[in-house]
Amino acid sequence: MPSLDDILSDFDVIDDWEERYRYLIELGRGLPPLDEAERTDANKVRGCASQVWLSTRIEADVPGDPRLWLTGDSDAHIVKGLVAVILAMFSGRRASEILALDPEPTFAALHLREHLTPQRANGVASMIERIRHEARTARAGV
Repeated sequence: MPSLDDILSDFDVIDDWEERYRYLIELGRGLPPLDEAERTDANKVRGCASQVWLSTRIEADVPGDPRLWLTGDSDAHIVKGLVAVILAMFSGRRASEILALDPEPTFAALHLREHLTPQRANGVASMIERIRHEARTARAGV
């Protein structure tokens, strides 16, 4: 999986939005497969038009500020690419970092907002809120 910096660099050199969509699809194809056991109703993200699953593994190495490792998948190619971007942005960070992170500068740099349908934009917001909920829950030790 490429890092967020790699994704930003790659987007910088791709001018055409058809090519950017193809790149998003390739990012989605590069996601590690989500185990069937993780395709549960509890891991399903509500508010997405496509089916999206996010699974969280918590590394509680620092009391009160665990690290969250995220995996995800979608049944839609472009959405799966968006999942890859979101995972690059949030996975492996501490709960406090996730809660403080503003994804809008990254979306602005990628010009995503102006090229997403309202349904996809709502799905992205739902994924981010779900990750933040996981971070709040992990910090509370629940």
